[in-house]
Amino acid sequence: MKIYLPLLFVMFSISGFSQSPEKSWVKSEQLRAEKLLKYENVNYPGDSRYDVKYYKIDLKIMHLTQSIAGSVTIKAEADTSNVSSIYLDLVNQLVVDSVLCNGNITTFTRSSDKIFINLDNTYNTGTGFTIKVYYHGTPTSSGFGSFTFGTRSGGAPSIYTLSQPYGSKDWWPCKDTPADKADSADVWYTVSNPIKAVSNGLLQEVVNNGDGTSTYKWKVSYPIAQYLLSLAATDFVEYVNYYSYSPTDSMPVMHYIYPESFNTNLKNLLDKTPQMIEVFKQHFGEYPFINEKYGHAQFGWGGGMEHQTCSSMGAFGEGIISHELAHQWYGDAITCKDWHNIWLNEGFATYAEGVWIEANQGNAAYNNYIANEMNYAKNATGSVWVQDISSVNSIFNYARSYAKGAVILHMLRGVVGDSTFYDILRTYTYHPTVAYNVAVTEDFQAIAESVSGLDLDYFFQQWIYGENYPRYSVNWSKNQLNDSTWNLRITINQLTNSNPPFFTMPIQIKVTRVSLPDTLITVFNNQQSQEFNIPIFGAINSMSFDPNNYILKTISVTVDIDDENNLPSGFSLEQNYPNPFNPSTKIRYNIPSVILSLSKDDQAGVTLRQAQSDIKVTLKVYDVLGNEVATLVNEEKSPGNYEVDFDATGLPSGIYITRLTAGTYASSIKMLLLK
Repeated sequence: MKIYLPLLFVMFSISGFSQSPEKSWVKSEQLRAEKLLKYENVNYPGDSRYDVKYYKIDLKIMHLTQSIAGSVTIKAEADTSNVSSIYLDLVNQLVVDSVLCNGNITTFTRSSDKIFINLDNTYNTGTGFTIKVYYHGTPTSSGFGSFTFGTRSGGAPSIYTLSQPYGSKDWWPCKDTPADKADSADVWYTVSNPIKAVSNGLLQEVVNNGDGTSTYKWKVSYPIAQYLLSLAATDFVEYVNYYSYSPTDSMPVMHYIYPESFNTNLKNLLDKTPQMIEVFKQHFGEYPFINEKYGHAQFGWGGGMEHQTCSSMGAFGEGIISHELAHQWYGDAITCKDWHNIWLNEGFATYAEGVWIEANQGNAAYNNYIANEMNYAKNATGSVWVQDISSVNSIFNYARSYAKGAVILHMLRGVVGDSTFYDILRTYTYHPTVAYNVAVTEDFQAIAESVSGLDLDYFFQQWIYGENYPRYSVNWSKNQLNDSTWNLRITINQLTNSNPPFFTMPIQIKVTRVSLPDTLITVFNNQQSQEFNIPIFGAINSMSFDPNNYILKTISVTVDIDDENNLPSGFSLEQNYPNPFNPSTKIRYNIPSVILSLSKDDQAGVTLRQAQSDIKVTLKVYDVLGNEVATLVNEEKSPGNYEVDFDATGLPSGIYITRLTAGTYASSIKMLLLK
């Protein structure tokens, strides 16, 4: 799932705003909370006494009265002994007309958004029974808008569902937990002509009922979680292209688009979908629902939702298309067992956006994408394992579940190497313990360890269950040992963290040498303060700490004063947070503890001199035309980490540039004010 604010479509025209303009739309947690989310208490994780095997939803959708009526059939097996009653999740506002058990009327009661059903017998583990619930009413809407009777421009109806995370029970009786997937499903919707009803799986039949309505019968032949069963209905334009997965076989890629939205530009964008499937096939394994379809159904919500085999789309761009497509592997074929582990869905799909960027635009573009996600990940609070799953906002916190989840995969790639990393993902996709099933972090960790041959417990414990990220202070020096060998001394210090107290990570060090190629070494940093002495063949010229940016971190690097060849770069200007913002935001910057500068003396040549402890710092804000709108800092500053508030009250919405200068150092960031 990705969240977008429709009013920001105007930002497409701003040159250079971001590598992927739609990425910036989802970053404001405050806006998401205010505009899109509801907080709700939940009863989780559903009735554990039975295992769902099959769902059939058969509903008539009446948009004029904004109501639904029909039945849901559930085939299930007892999951324990002596099961004589069960409950289904369904909001009290929907009226239950009757309940059948194995074809016979049975008794039931209603309370607490549940149907408590008395079975016709006592069932033991593995024995099956069938429940059919007849019901009607007007669906409620929670979370992101579980069931919506909407309209498009011109007043045409647009009816759609988005049940994640707890909204399935708002419109149909089910076991409302992702932990229990049905093995298959039938989804039948009766709608008024010329409305077309789109759902999961394959369309088996369209029945014209002769009364101005038609019934669309969809069949799902793969396991599916309850929140992924969906509806999108309006008078769609249908556009089809194909993904060829062998020289003789292809799969339809179906696009259901609002008539007023379909144009050449959108068609060209949609035509990239088969290319994306091919890229993800290479990295993750074959598209998991190859015997059905993939596609998009446009809907009226401000974002995208990865409904199995047919993502619902409120916006279109390469970022959101690749994100929802990647969910078909990670989120749909493999679903997080509970919302604590939502990073297994959203972190993976967010990382996959970078996979597409790397395949399509190259490694430099991928590195820029990851650096951008790191900026947001630094704003994450709490552990990536979501502690409070009673709040939709907490589950779908962008900085934590999306950005930091994606960065964790990037860091794992750095730990195990490119080839092994994608071996891990492909193995995970089709591993018998999780394929077409559910997973928790420990499942993914076990597969990563098995494929890599490494003990990765330190990695997952600190990054999934810990908080924050390492803040490194690095000092290094060099000295000659003999004619051919030099010693590289590196001291790594970390600021004390809460959980873990410090981070354990393998760290790459790039050493440039005089008249020799660069060399890359790796040290394993498992102490809060740790010194490494590394013999290097050839004369050392310079050192670069984590040159491929594989670690989420801040860093200050200093060099001993008698080293004449290196000018450390310890300044940093971090991305403001929140971003977008309204009306205030925070900006962080760092002044290193040791500042060295180069000076040239005609007799002595180039030498290093230590600057005074304080340095003149300016931090100013400009509009996109270069006009200065605020001076936040203009004074001598001592070494340290700083945070400045910027209040944009009175300024119009738009892009603003913050520029930090300190001596010869200068850096800028872009910020979006959204009112």
